[in-house]
Amino acid sequence: MERPVPRGLRGEKEEEEVERVLVSEHVWRPCPTARRRVRGCLEWVKRQLFRVGEDWYFLFILGVLMATISFAMDIIIARLHAAHTWLYREIGDIGVLKYLSWTLFPTAMAAFSSGFSQSITPHSGGSGIPELKTILMGVVLEDYLAIQNFGAKVVGLTCTLTCGSTVFLGKVGPYVHLSAMAAAYLGKMRTTVTREYENKFKQHEMLVAAQAVGVATVFGAPISGVLFSIEVMSPHFAVRDYWRGFFAATCGAFMFRLLAVFNSEQETIAAVFKSDLKLDFPFDLLETFFFLILGTICGIVACAYLFCQRWMMVAVKRNRLTAKLLATDKPVYTVLAVLLLASITFPPGLGQFMASRLTMKEHLISLFDNRTWGVLAANTSGVAKPGGLWQEWDHPSATIYGTLTFFLLMKFWMLILATTLPLPAGYFMPIFIYGAAIGRLTGEVVALLFPRGLHSEGPPRPIIPAGYALAGESGGGGDAPTGRGHPQVGDTHPTPPPDPAPRQARPAFAGSVTHAVSTALLVCEATGHLSHLLPTVLAVLVANAISQKNQPSFYDAGIIVKKLPYLPPIRSRHIASYRVVVEEFMERRVVALAKGDGFQEVLVALDASADTEYPVVESTGSPTLVGTVSRSQLVTFLQSHKHPQAPQGEKLATVGTLGDDCTIEPIMLQFSPWTSLHQAYHLFQLLKLQRVFVTRSGELVGAVSRTELRRAIEDLANPK
Repeated sequence: MERPVPRGLRGEKEEEEVERVLVSEHVWRPCPTARRRVRGCLEWVKRQLFRVGEDWYFLFILGVLMATISFAMDIIIARLHAAHTWLYREIGDIGVLKYLSWTLFPTAMAAFSSGFSQSITPHSGGSGIPELKTILMGVVLEDYLAIQNFGAKVVGLTCTLTCGSTVFLGKVGPYVHLSAMAAAYLGKMRTTVTREYENKFKQHEMLVAAQAVGVATVFGAPISGVLFSIEVMSPHFAVRDYWRGFFAATCGAFMFRLLAVFNSEQETIAAVFKSDLKLDFPFDLLETFFFLILGTICGIVACAYLFCQRWMMVAVKRNRLTAKLLATDKPVYTVLAVLLLASITFPPGLGQFMASRLTMKEHLISLFDNRTWGVLAANTSGVAKPGGLWQEWDHPSATIYGTLTFFLLMKFWMLILATTLPLPAGYFMPIFIYGAAIGRLTGEVVALLFPRGLHSEGPPRPIIPAGYALAGESGGGGDAPTGRGHPQVGDTHPTPPPDPAPRQARPAFAGSVTHAVSTALLVCEATGHLSHLLPTVLAVLVANAISQKNQPSFYDAGIIVKKLPYLPPIRSRHIASYRVVVEEFMERRVVALAKGDGFQEVLVALDASADTEYPVVESTGSPTLVGTVSRSQLVTFLQSHKHPQAPQGEKLATVGTLGDDCTIEPIMLQFSPWTSLHQAYHLFQLLKLQRVFVTRSGELVGAVSRTELRRAIEDLANPK
């Protein structure tokens, strides 16, 4: 037995232990006065820095961080692509070896991208923009913004882009998702630094700014990045988020172009796709008619593409073989699909009619050539051809018009097939290139019909003097230089008319697919050329009008196929859609509790419904809505009270009512049965609502959740 220690001796021992602790702390942490002064100085600096708002610093860090990662990815992709090009060139003239070197490299990279990213997290595939749109609507999808998803998507996206034009996928969508993940992580760091509680509104502001940063650090276009975040991502954009988006996007775009200067790729900060277009006579007024035709063509092709792409996504999931592969062996499906695409683009085969040796960026550079290919092909027939990327489109057995047409036909279904691959990839850049090819073909045809312009009298004026003279350079860190883009020194061919019209079709087709007008400004920012902004916007508006009337956007189609909890837009503007009221589609059977309910009634309510909150009425006979109670509080209520049939030995409260023992939250918003569908829709979007109760003269009559609202939009406002 231990003998009790007197109180006096116990106090002395405790004081000795405290002294030992203090001595120990002084031994390991010397100079307490100096440390207090340093800590006080740091706190003063922190207060001074955060006087202007801590958002500035975190947005600056976000822009610089994402620009650095984007530039590093571009360098790695360029090096890997250069290695693949060297291997294909040095392998010799043995057909089998050349085929294997051409197909196995992208197949291996795509398989690793799919397997690596899917092994870490299944949410790293695709672009991520459909999920981001759902998150910005107030739906919680935590896994899509997890930090482990960031690393998986960076590695997977780098491997995907290394495949080049064989797979024909881009970078924009996944990089917007990466920016959102970085913003979410920085938001958590912000709460740690400022010692504040996590604010959902602050998190939403950071996510909105991250979307602008994602676009700005890919194209070096901050203004278009902000407009993209407004048009594509946010149905309701708060004006207070404007400066955050512009500041972060400007920091990211500036850093992205500054790194190109530091890497000796450019002499100064300039546009990603430079243009030396002569602006003496930008375009003829009569050419507006061709811009309208171009927008119409892009709108029709976009509708066909969106329909076929959505059908393909559904068919792949319904087919037994492909569904099994996507569920269990995603890399196997990726290998089969990429092997097919690589075999078709093999240069000695069908690839010679599709300019398959060009990279994604070289495709754009060649399509923006400041010369008319029809004139070049006619002037160089039978003689040595001048150097340039346009030669990849000039085949001896086919005309320029034939190769462009074949490219459009083949890439139409190849791009649709590529969108089914379960790997991190973007789909905006391929659509960009496809639209440029449509414009190039249209412009070449118009230039062939009107070689001197629309006016036969006077000096010759080319049809569309808005081509891109990117000089065949491979700058900007996107793809590896090949040397084919520089014209030969001794060329003496006459200067042909400028490029017909890829510029207007590129944003028109991309805008019609994404339902965004900001693509017109994106082209101007990326090229540094504004003289054709008005006809470009005109073509985009025409294409958008056709596409929005007939098909959902590319990202909305992804939401539909993935069955994400997202509210579809109300496409119908007919007066009948405004007559639809909440009473027609609300849920009438609502599990409600009365203030005087006890253990048995609460237990029955929890068993009958899995709602996160339950409405509370005044009494069973008087269903006047007084507030709501959360499910967690009801579970606590059950745990602290005794069941009426429980044994007497349990020490729990035997009596108690819901109104006495639970906190009833007041109702901040409720609908009337005569609230219109359009009003309910806008309130759900603006306030990020999940469920709203419906009352008539204060009495509870029903509830409206996202499920009922989405069903009403699909069945009543957007009838098929």
